[in-house]
Amino acid sequence: MTPAGDPRAQARAAVQREPGNAFAWILLADAEVEAGDARACIAAAQRALQLAPGHPEALARLGRAQWMLRRHADAAASLGAAARGAPEHPGIAVWLAHVLEDAGEPEAANEAYARAHALMPGSAGIAAYLLAWRRKVCDWRGLDALSAQVRDAVAAGEPAIEPFAFLSEDASPAEQLRCARLRAAALARAVRPLPPAPPRAAGPLRLGFMSNGFGAHPTGLLTVAFFEALRAEVGVESHLFALAPDDASAIAQRLRGAARWHDLAGTRHVDAALQIRAAGIDVLFDLRGWGGGGRPEVLAMRPAPVQVNWLAYPGTSGAPWIDHVVADRFVLPEALAPHFSERVAWLPRCFQPSDTSRALPAPPSRAECGLPEGSTVLCCFNNSYKLNPATFARLLAVLRGAPGSVLWLLSGPGRADARLREAARAAGVDPARLVFMAKQPHPAYLARLQLADLFLDTHPYNAHTTASDALWAGCPVLTRPGETFAARVAGSLNHHLGLDAMNVDSDEAFISTAIALACDADARGALRRRLAEARLSSGLFDMTAFARDFAALAHELARIAPPRPV
Repeated sequence: MTPAGDPRAQARAAVQREPGNAFAWILLADAEVEAGDARACIAAAQRALQLAPGHPEALARLGRAQWMLRRHADAAASLGAAARGAPEHPGIAVWLAHVLEDAGEPEAANEAYARAHALMPGSAGIAAYLLAWRRKVCDWRGLDALSAQVRDAVAAGEPAIEPFAFLSEDASPAEQLRCARLRAAALARAVRPLPPAPPRAAGPLRLGFMSNGFGAHPTGLLTVAFFEALRAEVGVESHLFALAPDDASAIAQRLRGAARWHDLAGTRHVDAALQIRAAGIDVLFDLRGWGGGGRPEVLAMRPAPVQVNWLAYPGTSGAPWIDHVVADRFVLPEALAPHFSERVAWLPRCFQPSDTSRALPAPPSRAECGLPEGSTVLCCFNNSYKLNPATFARLLAVLRGAPGSVLWLLSGPGRADARLREAARAAGVDPARLVFMAKQPHPAYLARLQLADLFLDTHPYNAHTTASDALWAGCPVLTRPGETFAARVAGSLNHHLGLDAMNVDSDEAFISTAIALACDADARGALRRRLAEARLSSGLFDMTAFARDFAALAHELARIAPPRPV
């Protein structure tokens, strides 16, 4: 008998009844990939292709599974063949675009998303994918119409919009909550929770942390010194559940030394949940949430009695399986709490840790970085998808008001840099005043940050790890805190440094403050001195105290565990 509601078991039963039916094997491949078992999906898809060579649906499932295993070139080849075999299939075009992103073909991905949207213009989910990717490659054609389609879909109750991408829309906290809840409700209907765990034996409090970023990744860079400090806390035992393979970086090696490491890369969702359950975790912190590479399916199975949203996803999960969100009272003030599905667990300090063991290498010369001598260097090293038209117009207004300045940006994918230069030219700003930096190893990046005079933030999704890096390197950050969590992280860092004057309340104040500082070297020098003093005295970068406060909060969260499984 096939278990009711178990798509994998049903699909396996179907291929046993009809082993020569290619479509039955395609359905099995689909069930396996949805369950997170990429290797089983590949086996089923390959059997389907033996029975029906070149079948686009089989090739599409094969490509999806190869993508999950990070075999990006193979995945692009499989999905490219599928798209050629089914040129009118929008779903295959979307998956091809996803794979092309990771295969290093950003402009081809842009075309594939546009193709999918042209094939199915009424699909809000496809519109959201196109919108998010156009933001990343700074292709702002049709942005307002796409954004309106996506926000209208959330208002109408469609669950197809990815909550992480939705953070880049200029949406209200209530809209963000609605988007996340819709997505979580759809997932909850498809996932069966584990049975409640029996009480475990007494012992230290076991804290689990789940992420795909335990390495040379923003999450690893933020947390490694914290985990090293948490190791010294009596009565706490830390476990890291790694969703991505060990990248063999120095950060990953330090993380392995700071906590117990569990490799969940490539495991099925249920097996990952069972590993967490077997470790006897009391409080499980999700350090990815709805971001790319996360595994919300695992959390939905409720492997731990208390589950917490912290650090990497700057918004509400909207998920019934997440009990708390860790924050501070600036980044998530009480007025914002009603727009979070989680109960708020406030730390008495900034919610974001940092690697305070990092040395600051000597900076390179300006010439090595393409920066003109004698210019004021204004920088914005946020990812390109945060540089929306309104934010970029604000940055250009600063350049116009500060003639002796240049704007130093992180180089984006594909033609992003060229498009930004074109936008500057169209706005009457010499594109030569835009200087682009390719992504650097972290020490080289910190060295370059020391050449910047002022960091100019983005809106509505502002600098997070990037702001912490800038402040650590001695570069002040100017930001305009907004209404959402994602728009308040840089402001929280400034607030906890005692630099609230760098948090302004309007675009006009942002432009005028930036121009005043760009044109006044003495004011910039005084500001940098205040930052240097605050970095030592404010407690923002005190990881020993952070670990102590975090451990106390974790004990409190374990004490108020929910009485029932969700």
